[in-house]
Amino acid sequence: MSNGFDSNKPIFLQVRESIEDQIVNNQLKEGEQAPSTNQLVDFYKINHATVSKGVNQLVEEGILFKKRGIGMFVAEGAKATLIKQRKKSFVDNYVKGLVMEAEKLGITEEEIIALIKTTKGSGN
Repeated sequence: MSNGFDSNKPIFLQVRESIEDQIVNNQLKEGEQAPSTNQLVDFYKINHATVSKGVNQLVEEGILFKKRGIGMFVAEGAKATLIKQRKKSFVDNYVKGLVMEAEKLGITEEEIIALIKTTKGSGN
């Protein structure tokens, strides 16, 4: 976890995304205990309500679940759910704009694929 926050995004969202990243990257596995809100408050040095807002969103969406008196745990299917959400977001935020711009510039589908392969192969 990194505690350097982006000033252009609410902190609770960044806390939430950090937990999501840990699930997607297999640092937190399904069924494992997630960091407590107190641990996150201590780590990030931020307000408890801010951390709780991000964590509670994940609980509401079924990514995390609470075991009373024990803590938060990663729900079964959480990783697949997050990947599905992120793929949709990726299409909405990147692919649609790329396709629209390519059409304006007259770039063919084959050219787009070649550009992606070239970019991916160059490590950029």
